[in-house]
Amino acid sequence: MTSTPSSLSPSPGPLAPLILASKSPARTKLLAEAGIPHRIVVSAIDENAITAQHPEASPAEIALLLARSKAEAVASLPEADGALVLGCDSVFEFDGHALGKPYTPDVAVERLRAMSGRAGVLHTGHWLVDCRDGVVSSEGELASAGVEFTEMADDEIAAYVATGEPLHCAGSFTIDGLGGAFLARVDGDPHTVVGLSVSTLRLLLSRAKVRITDFWAPAVVR
Repeated sequence: MTSTPSSLSPSPGPLAPLILASKSPARTKLLAEAGIPHRIVVSAIDENAITAQHPEASPAEIALLLARSKAEAVASLPEADGALVLGCDSVFEFDGHALGKPYTPDVAVERLRAMSGRAGVLHTGHWLVDCRDGVVSSEGELASAGVEFTEMADDEIAAYVATGEPLHCAGSFTIDGLGGAFLARVDGDPHTVVGLSVSTLRLLLSRAKVRITDFWAPAVVR
């Protein structure tokens, strides 16, 4: 039976370090703001190759698959020994298709024009590998949130793409940056749209018998 966070006993011994298997500044910022110290070790996986190997996978399945691939790749490295490794990946589902990072301005403009005034679903896969005690175990969880866009004029789209921000974001937009100006509504955990649901991480940590509060440093009383 899966343990719930409220039924956990305090984590025994010193807390294991957390490794984020992602180079995303937004994800590391989220962890820092959630009071979770961590270090970054970027995986060397080929996302396009992995996706191509699973042509029948849904957008949600792709997000979880890539998160798992990142986490397990970093967990296999010597520096992950004794640590908890978190992998995350986001995929935007629009009209039934999986949209990752556009990389080029032309693709970003085309996508944003299509998404103007419409809605999609942002899926973020989370995968936690526990490398403590010499026994490796791993579990994953998907978080999804609906995203509705405002109407965007062509000159607004051109200006947004010219900033470069959407080129390396799943679905060609952000919620925590300039792209937030074009979001009309988010249905679900907004952290999911940023790229890492802290509440989902709490759930995964609880399954590893770790409280998220164990990471929080006590306040210094002066």
